[in-house]
Amino acid sequence: MAYNLLKGKKGIIFGALDSNSIAWKTAERVHEEGGTFVLTNAPIAMRMGQINELAEKTGSQIVPADATSTEDLDKLVSQSMEILGGKIDFVLHSIGMSINVRKGRHYTDQNYEFSHKGWDVSALSFHRVMQSLYKADAMNEWGSIVALTYMAAQRSFPDYNDMADNKAYLESVARSFGYFFGKEKKVRVNTISQSPTPTTAGQGVKGFDGFISYAEQMSPLGNATALECADYTLTLFSDLTKKVTMQNLFHDGGFSNTGVSQEVMEKFQ
Repeated sequence: MAYNLLKGKKGIIFGALDSNSIAWKTAERVHEEGGTFVLTNAPIAMRMGQINELAEKTGSQIVPADATSTEDLDKLVSQSMEILGGKIDFVLHSIGMSINVRKGRHYTDQNYEFSHKGWDVSALSFHRVMQSLYKADAMNEWGSIVALTYMAAQRSFPDYNDMADNKAYLESVARSFGYFFGKEKKVRVNTISQSPTPTTAGQGVKGFDGFISYAEQMSPLGNATALECADYTLTLFSDLTKKVTMQNLFHDGGFSNTGVSQEVMEKFQ
């Protein structure tokens, strides 16, 4: 069901890889709610995914950009404003990558070149994106910027590896840049801490299947799906949340506030 929540709003969506990704689902829902947007991803990710299919489906243009390149991001922002015909109302940062995870390096045996690259892609890129938007004065007042994160930023999940550190940095950037964007430009900056979700990136984490089952049994409402996360993201893009900023918002069926569930206790009794 559509409510025209984003009618007339324009934005940029980072990270749509395939139909399993939260960014992909968000793009579809933004389109249904009347919003228009530019799709972007790193050139290598675009070759791996099916972003052209999404662009055709939503009537969107694609602007490739390396999120670790300030030059690329500056060009992305200026081209997006040209394509969309003005300033931007919403941005989704849905980017994450760990070479240490991909290569099977344990957290206690990191390759720091891998760590630095993962941090640059997954966390510092959020600052880069906002700095490009900020310097270009590209955001409309009461615009909204959202990044996706995970609860491992606050609690230890052994197999989440250095991505936990990246997400902690990402959340800090949201608070710090959120202050300046709010104070000076009336723009909101928030992160959504999503349930474990079977995206292409999520499934690359060791033991993912076991953990997603555990989270399902721990969460009173069950795990939130990618589509449900897209719906939640839309509320943050809309005018209904104009005073919500600098927050890390848990979207996890209650997992983050559950000490133990009856289902989990029964397995030990």
